[in-house]
Amino acid sequence: MPIRTIEISGTPRERGRQYGEAAADLIEGAIGYYEAALTQQTGMSWAAITDSVKRWLPVCEQHAPHLVEEMQGIADGSGRSFEEILTLNVRGEFVYNHQADRAAQVTTADPTDDDERDPADGCTSFFLTGAASGTGHTLVGQNWDWRTLTADTTLIVRIVQDPLPTVIMQVEAGQVGRHGANSAGIALNANGLGGSFGNDIGLPQTLIRRLVLDSSELAAALKILVKVRPHIASNALLAHRSGYGIDLETTPEGVDWIFPEDGRIAHTNHFQASVPPQLAGKYRPVSADSLLRLPRVTAGLAAVAAATTPAESAELVRAAMSDHLGFPEGVCTHPNPEAPPLKQWSTLLSSCVNLTTGEYLIAAGFPCETPYVALPWNLYDGPRFEDAGPGTARPTTRSH
Repeated sequence: MPIRTIEISGTPRERGRQYGEAAADLIEGAIGYYEAALTQQTGMSWAAITDSVKRWLPVCEQHAPHLVEEMQGIADGSGRSFEEILTLNVRGEFVYNHQADRAAQVTTADPTDDDERDPADGCTSFFLTGAASGTGHTLVGQNWDWRTLTADTTLIVRIVQDPLPTVIMQVEAGQVGRHGANSAGIALNANGLGGSFGNDIGLPQTLIRRLVLDSSELAAALKILVKVRPHIASNALLAHRSGYGIDLETTPEGVDWIFPEDGRIAHTNHFQASVPPQLAGKYRPVSADSLLRLPRVTAGLAAVAAATTPAESAELVRAAMSDHLGFPEGVCTHPNPEAPPLKQWSTLLSSCVNLTTGEYLIAAGFPCETPYVALPWNLYDGPRFEDAGPGTARPTTRSH
């Protein structure tokens, strides 16, 4: 089934209302899934869960009041409560806190418990530029791996929010941010990292990622990732149409980074730059297959350098993102039939964004089975931000 695409515009509250109306059925499905999954995992009622997430509201209002307004609009348009929409946006942080509380109550934990993977999506992200892309273009994207039953609640949203850049994102229904790119030529892809860093309240990932994509300047986007304290650890692959790319392993206690090697970055779900000192001597990757995926996708992406056209580059990227070593887990992850339905994992979609041309490609589902298809919008069908001298930028309009 093709993934749903929606476009929203206007004030934050208006954008949210349009979002909620256009995706009301998907939001209902997302709430239904998380009500079942989170109540089973925590033993809490849905009412208790949606009440407990309000602890994140003050930090959200402090850093991103416009996104709180957008969430309220989503609630208005979908007919769901604001607390339910907030829960969809802090589901990873909520589970992280639950796991930390549970760990504090027991002396041992089962290292094979799939719940340990819950807080963050398991993804494989990439960046290619210069000779590494074959054409000299800058390509970014990822396989987005998460719970299989959420596949039918994903969508693509285009946000027109002048004077801010126009943003295209791939999200779970009801969320205000996740992965995407904007008309200023800035892209963000993200992967979960895991690790325990205490329960002090930090900004949820959905809002951090959206703030990055709301940025019109690369330095401002980078500053958000470096300066804003997140609640949970997450990897952020930040890219710009100039060919600049950096991978930031962000935690509540600090940040480490990786620069491209031969125009290429690949990242999965373990710390690659360094293991944070808070985890030294006790770190376990959030998913064991992360150690398998990294060398496989790195080798697969090396083949893209042989491409001679953008179409050939994209097809070679898709081949790399379709690797099945370790099946059913791997770069392209399929659900394990032995896992309980609420805990099954798989690749929800694969993306490949050409920051040079503005083409945004999506394979909804498994990239091994589904070709990349261009979204109906170009990234630069919105305000662009060209350098207008030191420290300044000006919006321009893309010509067709």
